[in-house]
Amino acid sequence: MATEKPRFCANFLENSKHYFAMIALQFGYAGMNIITKVSLNRGMSHYVLVVYRHAFATAVIAPFAFIFERKAQPRITFKIFMQIFILALLGPVIDQNFYYAGLKLTSPTFSCAMSNMLPAMTFVMSVLCRMEKMNMKKVRCQAKVIGTLMTVGGAMLMTLYKGPQVEIVWTKHALNHQSQINNNSSTTPSDKDWLIGSIFLIIATLAWASLFVLQAKAIETYKSHQLSLTTLICFIGTVQATAVTFVMEHNPSVWTIGWDMNLLAAAYAGIVTSSISYYVQGLVIKKRGPVFATAFSPLMMIIVAFMGSFILAEHIFLGGVLGGILIVIGLYSVLWGKQKEEVVEDIPLALKAPMVEANSDSNNTSSHLINLTNQPPFKSNS
Repeated sequence: MATEKPRFCANFLENSKHYFAMIALQFGYAGMNIITKVSLNRGMSHYVLVVYRHAFATAVIAPFAFIFERKAQPRITFKIFMQIFILALLGPVIDQNFYYAGLKLTSPTFSCAMSNMLPAMTFVMSVLCRMEKMNMKKVRCQAKVIGTLMTVGGAMLMTLYKGPQVEIVWTKHALNHQSQINNNSSTTPSDKDWLIGSIFLIIATLAWASLFVLQAKAIETYKSHQLSLTTLICFIGTVQATAVTFVMEHNPSVWTIGWDMNLLAAAYAGIVTSSISYYVQGLVIKKRGPVFATAFSPLMMIIVAFMGSFILAEHIFLGGVLGGILIVIGLYSVLWGKQKEEVVEDIPLALKAPMVEANSDSNNTSSHLINLTNQPPFKSNS
């Protein structure tokens, strides 16, 4: 009995570590949305923010890659280089520039709501690339499809339906703080800016989904060198983002950064949501696939909604609560379908081996009997 409890705890941690890792990443992404929104409202260029973000990420992750993975590095062929180049283009350049532009024109909660199309886009792209098996006669496949639709529906409900305000303890006496934040904000987004920001967020989410699918292919080459792959993506992304910034920003003063919120936003985004998240996402995609990794993204919107109400004194409305409940149900449905799929595919070898041996023994026995029956009758010399 004494040995069963540690063994149970070890098995529980082993089976749950991917869930805990993705949930922790969503808290990291949520904090990035809040901090970045404040920095962008204060006038920081999102092009410069992307450059500094991945410069921090490269500086943090490169020493670990050099220390732990400097031996037996994969040979960088032209094909592998193009994979890394496209990964850096999709993630650091296209995804984050368009996401920051959309975040600046809308709000953190709305940006997270729009990014909840990520599981649906990744699921469709994985099916098209034949990375996900689809058989609508199976209940697990139906659960994944229904869960994906529910997560998107919950995100759209939070976006399109506001409803009455939900009273929360820490927002009842926050009117003064809210008015101060509104005064510090630069401008209230117009309907046109809101529409343009929505388009930017859709493009960013599409690039993010493509990043997950292509990263699953690149990991096949860098199976034992996840840190090296992350370093290369961040470094090449920094070079690409710098080139884009020189084209889009002609004022040298935009590169100025001090000990303020801009530095915090760049450092936090680079360390937490670039270097750490790319590495952890790579490990999870390697074990569970891209759909599992993206299925947790709806949690970020719920976290941002509560963090926004607590830190920025934003109000929570009934539409947000109902949408959040729908998202959680859809998320559970997708994860349930993935778990059932893994149980069916990953039959323990201990169960397979006796079956194979039994089949081989039976085949040998039957062939031996056939040989005996085919022998000519025994003749005695007597």
